[in-house]
Amino acid sequence: MLTDAHCKNASCSPTAKRERLADSGGLYLEVSPTGSKRWFWKYRMDGKEGRMALGSYPAVGLTAARKARDAAKLQKAGGVDPVQARKVEKLKAINPAGDTFKVVALEWYGKQKSQWSDAHAERSLRQFERDLFPWLGERRLAEIEPVELLATLRKVEERGAVETADRGLMLARQVWRYGVATGRVGRDITGDLKGALSPYRGRHFAAITDPVKLGELLRAIDAYRGGPIVRAALKLAPLLFQRPGELRGAAWAEIDLDSALWTIPAARMKRGKDGKENGHPHLVPLSTQAVAVLRDLHPLTGHSAMVFPGERNHSRPISENSVRTALITMGYTPEVQTWHGFRATARTMLAERLDCDPLVIEAQLAHAVKDANGRAYNRTQYLAHRARMMQQWADYLDKLRQGADVIPMPQRAA
Repeated sequence: MLTDAHCKNASCSPTAKRERLADSGGLYLEVSPTGSKRWFWKYRMDGKEGRMALGSYPAVGLTAARKARDAAKLQKAGGVDPVQARKVEKLKAINPAGDTFKVVALEWYGKQKSQWSDAHAERSLRQFERDLFPWLGERRLAEIEPVELLATLRKVEERGAVETADRGLMLARQVWRYGVATGRVGRDITGDLKGALSPYRGRHFAAITDPVKLGELLRAIDAYRGGPIVRAALKLAPLLFQRPGELRGAAWAEIDLDSALWTIPAARMKRGKDGKENGHPHLVPLSTQAVAVLRDLHPLTGHSAMVFPGERNHSRPISENSVRTALITMGYTPEVQTWHGFRATARTMLAERLDCDPLVIEAQLAHAVKDANGRAYNRTQYLAHRARMMQQWADYLDKLRQGADVIPMPQRAA
């Protein structure tokens, strides 16, 4: 075994690469020809030999080196590779911002934000600030227990926001996974909450798909005596079956009545950030009936940029509640028919009643196609198909409105 005197007087021949002075338990002092002295501990892990640097002499004396060796041996006895454990600790140290839930969440959010739409980014940050940070924000991620996270999410459930609680858990899950990846926490505790929250199942927007009932709704829309702007939106909703935000946000600059075409900019479509910034606009062929509604509306709102300007601020569109309230006034509550539900109405009845090609229907709904070639085809060849389909759909709605008996087309062979 070594003594302090051995360590102090140790030297290496100028012709040798190094000199090793053994102590005990795998500890040794390595001396270089230049006179530098370093402690190492030699060990075997899973049948492989390794060595661990324990510091330089005399900064680390003999006693300190033996204590470091003993600590490393305890790690090894517990099945932990001490060298690997040290690397992990160094990686953890590169997170100087801290390891509280709020710090880790905002760090993860900052890395994801550029990939999201502005609306999604704002909604996610708002939920962090409202539902999670007040109770968990200043707690260290590694110290938060599953029961604490559950209690936090149940506060959201208690106000009747079951869907919001479910989204809160999904956000928390991403934070914990990021925390594991960056060494702030050892494991993702959100898996322990499986089945602990009230189950949430996304609800489909209510939609009428029965021809007789749809005819009744169309006649109710014709009889609606509310404002002309909302009435026009009501008439166009089933004709065009675009998303509420896309329809109510329509600008006159997007609409070419002579060419019977509405061009919705990519930025206004329901897409990811890249799709909004670099995607193609969505083209909506206008039937003669849709053009007629818009021509009737133009003298009233044509001086405004918006097709459906709000009552108080003409530079902003009507709210989604305007059409929703109109439907309720006519007796069509959200359990019967919604504005968004006109999309499902058209999707179902175009296929089942008019035997339209599902690919053409999906293209008109602006649903993404899996392969790039399909997307290119939808933008070009499908436009003529969609124009014919939109006119066929408008004519079909006229017949339903008039109460005509519309015989279904033969179903397409499987």
